Amino acid sequence: MQVILLENIKKLGSIGQKVNVKDGYARNYLLKNKKALLANKKNLEFFEKQKEEINKKNEIEISKAKEILKVINNIQIECKKEAMENGQLYGSVTVKEIKSLIQQQKSIEIPADQIEIKGQIKAVGLFKVYINLHANVEAIINLNIQPISE
Repeated sequence: MQVILLENIKKLGSIGQKVNVKDGYARNYLLKNKKALLANKKNLEFFEKQKEEINKKNEIEISKAKEILKVINNIQIECKKEAMENGQLYGSVTVKEIKSLIQQQKSIEIPADQIEIKGQIKAVGLFKVYINLHANVEAIINLNIQPISE
């Protein structure tokens, strides 16, 4: 299915670009979340009229993302979890836990869908967590997992 992007989407394209995507992805994510329009004559005309407004909105979102980036980039978040003697955790650290830790320790609300963990965090140590604030703005947080000492 061919769509016109209304915002920059990482690994897909930029505003105003026509891209081919799978039907399900278009219907269930892009169109549903108003991130794209179906690429037809009527929507092309609508997009051309709205292009300047959409670009302004995107610039505002980028500036907000850069403000948050200044605050959270390269910060260290502490997390205490129950662990075995060899350093392996009972379970793993989830995106929801990281979201709540950031909110508790830095008073910043970050949606869970913007938090990206490479692999699973199942051991004690220092891990990098990527925060996709915008398609062009990415922050890195250092997550320090410590065992709960009894």
